[in-house]
Amino acid sequence: MTESTPTSTKPYLIRAIHEWCSDNGLTPYLAVSVTDRVQVPKEHVRNGEIVLNVSMLATDALQITNDAVMFQARFSGRVHQIMVPIDNVVAIYAKETGNGMAFEVAKPLAESESHLQAVQEIAPAADPSPSSESPDGPDRPPAGGRPKLTRVK
Repeated sequence: MTESTPTSTKPYLIRAIHEWCSDNGLTPYLAVSVTDRVQVPKEHVRNGEIVLNVSMLATDALQITNDAVMFQARFSGRVHQIMVPIDNVVAIYAKETGNGMAFEVAKPLAESESHLQAVQEIAPAADPSPSSESPDGPDRPPAGGRPKLTRVK
Protein backbone atom coordinates (compact mmCIF):
# COMPACT_ATOMS: atom_id res chain seq x y z
CA MET A 1 0.00 0.00 0.00
CA THR A 2 1.22 3.47 -0.82
CA GLU A 3 0.62 6.31 1.56
CA SER A 4 -0.32 9.60 0.02
CA THR A 5 -0.50 12.88 1.81
CA PRO A 6 -4.08 14.04 2.25
CA THR A 7 -5.19 17.21 0.53
CA SER A 8 -5.18 20.39 2.59
CA THR A 9 -8.30 21.26 4.55
CA LYS A 10 -7.82 24.95 3.70
CA PRO A 11 -9.81 25.05 0.42
CA TYR A 12 -12.65 23.09 2.04
CA LEU A 13 -12.80 25.52 4.96
CA ILE A 14 -12.73 28.50 2.58
CA ARG A 15 -15.65 27.04 0.60
CA ALA A 16 -17.55 26.32 3.84
CA ILE A 17 -17.12 29.85 5.25
CA HIS A 18 -18.07 31.31 1.84
CA GLU A 19 -21.24 29.21 1.78
CA TRP A 20 -22.04 30.10 5.41
CA CYS A 21 -21.71 33.82 4.63
CA SER A 22 -23.91 33.50 1.54
CA ASP A 23 -26.57 31.48 3.36
CA ASN A 24 -26.76 34.08 6.13
CA GLY A 25 -26.92 37.17 3.89
CA LEU A 26 -23.37 38.22 4.81
CA THR A 27 -20.62 39.48 2.50
CA PRO A 28 -17.61 37.12 2.32
CA TYR A 29 -14.25 38.92 2.16
CA LEU A 30 -10.99 37.21 1.26
CA ALA A 31 -7.74 38.61 2.70
CA VAL A 32 -4.83 37.75 0.41
CA SER A 33 -1.05 37.93 0.74
CA VAL A 34 0.06 39.24 -2.66
CA THR A 35 3.08 37.64 -4.34
CA ASP A 36 4.04 37.32 -7.99
CA ARG A 37 1.76 34.24 -8.26
CA VAL A 38 -1.38 36.27 -7.39
CA GLN A 39 -3.29 37.92 -10.25
CA VAL A 40 -5.00 41.05 -8.91
CA PRO A 41 -4.92 44.73 -9.90
CA LYS A 42 -1.61 45.79 -8.34
CA GLU A 43 -2.80 49.39 -7.81
CA HIS A 44 -5.22 48.10 -5.14
CA VAL A 45 -2.56 46.20 -3.17
CA ARG A 46 -1.64 47.78 0.19
CA ASN A 47 1.32 46.59 2.28
CA GLY A 48 1.54 43.36 0.28
CA GLU A 49 -2.09 42.47 0.90
CA ILE A 50 -5.46 42.94 -0.76
CA VAL A 51 -8.96 42.28 0.55
CA LEU A 52 -11.42 41.00 -2.04
CA ASN A 53 -15.22 40.91 -1.92
CA VAL A 54 -16.00 37.36 -3.08
CA SER A 55 -19.79 37.53 -2.81
CA MET A 56 -21.88 36.19 -5.67
CA LEU A 57 -23.01 39.76 -6.47
CA ALA A 58 -19.45 41.12 -6.69
CA THR A 59 -17.94 38.28 -8.74
CA ASP A 60 -18.58 36.52 -12.02
CA ALA A 61 -17.67 32.88 -12.66
CA LEU A 62 -16.42 32.33 -9.10
CA GLN A 63 -14.55 29.05 -8.64
CA ILE A 64 -12.98 27.93 -5.37
CA THR A 65 -10.92 24.86 -6.25
CA ASN A 66 -8.40 22.96 -4.15
CA ASP A 67 -5.63 24.99 -5.81
CA ALA A 68 -6.97 28.51 -6.34
CA VAL A 69 -9.79 31.02 -6.05
CA MET A 70 -10.64 32.40 -9.51
CA PHE A 71 -13.24 34.90 -10.69
CA GLN A 72 -13.85 38.07 -12.66
CA ALA A 73 -14.56 41.35 -10.89
CA ARG A 74 -14.70 45.07 -11.60
CA PHE A 75 -12.10 47.41 -10.16
CA SER A 76 -12.48 51.11 -10.99
CA GLY A 77 -14.99 50.18 -13.69
CA ARG A 78 -12.68 47.72 -15.50
CA VAL A 79 -13.16 43.94 -15.54
CA HIS A 80 -10.18 41.98 -14.21
CA GLN A 81 -9.49 38.25 -14.13
CA ILE A 82 -8.53 37.39 -10.53
CA MET A 83 -6.55 34.31 -9.53
CA VAL A 84 -5.42 33.66 -5.97
CA PRO A 85 -3.54 30.46 -5.11
CA ILE A 86 -5.03 28.83 -2.01
CA ASP A 87 -1.63 29.14 -0.29
CA ASN A 88 -1.92 32.96 -0.49
CA VAL A 89 -5.29 33.18 1.28
CA VAL A 90 -4.74 34.76 4.69
CA ALA A 91 -8.38 34.77 5.85
CA ILE A 92 -12.01 34.56 4.82
CA TYR A 93 -14.54 36.44 6.93
CA ALA A 94 -17.93 38.13 6.93
CA LYS A 95 -17.63 41.88 6.32
CA GLU A 96 -20.54 42.67 8.60
CA THR A 97 -19.46 40.66 11.67
CA GLY A 98 -15.77 39.84 11.19
CA ASN A 99 -16.57 36.17 11.88
CA GLY A 100 -14.54 33.78 9.78
CA MET A 101 -11.25 31.98 9.73
CA ALA A 102 -7.61 33.03 9.44
CA PHE A 103 -4.81 30.87 8.09
CA GLU A 104 -1.05 30.87 8.45
CA VAL A 105 0.64 31.98 5.24
CA ALA A 106 4.37 31.43 4.87
CA LYS A 107 6.17 34.30 3.16
CA PRO A 108 8.49 33.29 0.33
CA LEU A 109 12.07 32.96 1.61
CA ALA A 110 13.48 35.56 -0.80
CA GLU A 111 10.79 38.06 0.21
CA SER A 112 11.40 37.48 3.94
CA GLU A 113 15.17 37.83 3.59
CA SER A 114 14.97 40.98 1.46
CA HIS A 115 12.49 42.53 3.91
CA LEU A 116 14.73 41.69 6.87
CA GLN A 117 17.76 43.14 5.10
CA ALA A 118 15.86 46.33 4.22
CA VAL A 119 14.69 46.72 7.83
CA GLN A 120 18.23 46.23 9.13
CA GLU A 121 19.57 48.85 6.70
CA ILE A 122 16.87 51.39 7.56
CA ALA A 123 16.57 50.83 11.32
CA PRO A 124 19.67 51.78 13.31
CA ALA A 125 20.63 49.89 16.45
CA ALA A 126 18.14 50.28 19.29
CA ASP A 127 18.46 53.64 21.04
CA PRO A 128 17.99 53.41 24.81
CA SER A 129 16.59 56.96 25.00
CA PRO A 130 12.81 57.26 25.41
CA SER A 131 10.78 57.73 22.25
CA SER A 132 8.11 60.35 21.67
CA GLU A 133 5.98 57.83 19.71
CA SER A 134 3.01 56.14 21.28
CA PRO A 135 3.56 52.72 22.90
CA ASP A 136 1.44 51.16 20.16
CA GLY A 137 3.96 52.25 17.52
CA PRO A 138 3.46 54.13 14.27
CA ASP A 139 2.33 51.09 12.22
CA ARG A 140 -0.73 50.29 14.31
CA PRO A 141 -3.95 50.70 12.27
CA PRO A 142 -6.55 53.10 13.65
CA ALA A 143 -9.27 51.57 15.80
CA GLY A 144 -12.56 50.91 14.07
CA GLY A 145 -10.88 50.28 10.69
CA ARG A 146 -10.51 46.78 9.32
CA PRO A 147 -12.12 43.91 11.22
CA LYS A 148 -9.70 42.22 13.60
CA LEU A 149 -9.35 38.46 13.24
CA THR A 150 -8.13 36.40 16.15
CA ARG A 151 -6.29 33.16 15.48
CA VAL A 152 -7.61 30.31 17.63
CA LYS A 153 -5.48 27.20 17.98
